[in-house]
Amino acid sequence: MKFRKLLIVPTAAALLATNAGLAQADTHEGQAEMMVTVDTEAAELRSTLDHLLSEHAFLAVETMRKGADGAEDFEESAAALNKNTEELSNTIGSVYGEEAGQQFKTMWSEHIGYFVDYVNATAEGDEAAKETALNELAEYREDFSNFLAQATEQRVEAGALAEGLQMHVNQLIGAFDAYIMGDYETAYQYEREAISHMYMVSKGLSTAIADQFPDQYNNTDPATKAADLRSDLNYLFSEHAGLAAMAMQNGIDGAEDFEASAQALNNNTEGLTEAVAGVYGEEAGQQFEAMWSEHIGYFVDYVNATAEEDAGAQEEALNNLDMYREDFSEFLSTATEGNLTSDALAEGLQMHVDQLIGAFDAYSSGDYEVAYDHTREAYQHMFNPSKGLSSAIVTQMPEMFKSEMPEEMPNTAMAPEQNNALLISIVAGIALLSLVLFRLRARNQ
Repeated sequence: MKFRKLLIVPTAAALLATNAGLAQADTHEGQAEMMVTVDTEAAELRSTLDHLLSEHAFLAVETMRKGADGAEDFEESAAALNKNTEELSNTIGSVYGEEAGQQFKTMWSEHIGYFVDYVNATAEGDEAAKETALNELAEYREDFSNFLAQATEQRVEAGALAEGLQMHVNQLIGAFDAYIMGDYETAYQYEREAISHMYMVSKGLSTAIADQFPDQYNNTDPATKAADLRSDLNYLFSEHAGLAAMAMQNGIDGAEDFEASAQALNNNTEGLTEAVAGVYGEEAGQQFEAMWSEHIGYFVDYVNATAEEDAGAQEEALNNLDMYREDFSEFLSTATEGNLTSDALAEGLQMHVDQLIGAFDAYSSGDYEVAYDHTREAYQHMFNPSKGLSSAIVTQMPEMFKSEMPEEMPNTAMAPEQNNALLISIVAGIALLSLVLFRLRARNQ
């Protein structure tokens, strides 16, 4: 297949304008001289796949729930999932050519269709149709595994890939079945696992592509310690945005799964708090928890005020969010020793607030197309702070992120396995954020 340079899907305006420079690593005997940075061609490829693959899992779970409920916004939710498919197919096409992109789109769309078949069969109580849908998904994973193995010239091994795809199917079906049975806690646990799992897929696939076309990615590696940190931040920030948007929808609807959706969001906070307390002690953990939980609470206040049609309370919630963004921006600026400026952080956090509030307001007024546009923007936007913050951390302590250039790229298979942990014992912002993310990822998986 003829290669064409990857076309990165356009992103929202950058959240963070950092003062971070690139730190030059020392050259050691037997080690290639390299830059310690999160901003490489291969890291951009991985981040693009992080975004599109994880968003697919998030939107697929939510759309299946909407279908089961016969929700008014089902069509718009499905349309958002289809837009994700278009962007993912365009990305694959930009690597392997238009024909391969179309082939990918056909196969990817079919596998979404089989999930829809499963939803419909469940609604009709048709066990045979459910089994047919699962069989179709099994056939799909074999065909799709062979497709990617061939495209990457066996850098992604078909058998391991098929195993990983089966995990993806199990997670989405598990999330849906649990939701139908009213076991909402399990449903959201599966959803978070499905989102997290796709970051292993993006790591494996980006590593294979970068190895296959080294000149196009300036001989850079998407699986460095610095790129791992960026990807971990991608996961945390985007998951927060997605779960927050859905919890706000559930809140205004008075949905039965509201408490479970809110708890999924709180589980994220608890993981962060435990990690902070483990590094800095109970007092530091409580300080972080207070700030993070308060900003989630202000969104809840806005939802409640909307339900009560209390414009004054809505304004108060927005004012509280404004004060939060100033305090939290100062907190991160101090942690990164000024590598992130508080003004730039505050500006980016305001964009985050505007997107979630915009998505919620549109949903509440029945403008579901706009609601899902804003939700996707909010999800995508969070990949900007992860880049800025990870860059600041790497600049702050480059020694912690030096990696030897491997003699050859590793065998990359998208099988269900743990990512190598970033075992970083450092102070200030690095210890805070790196250990936080490691523990949260391990806890989810």
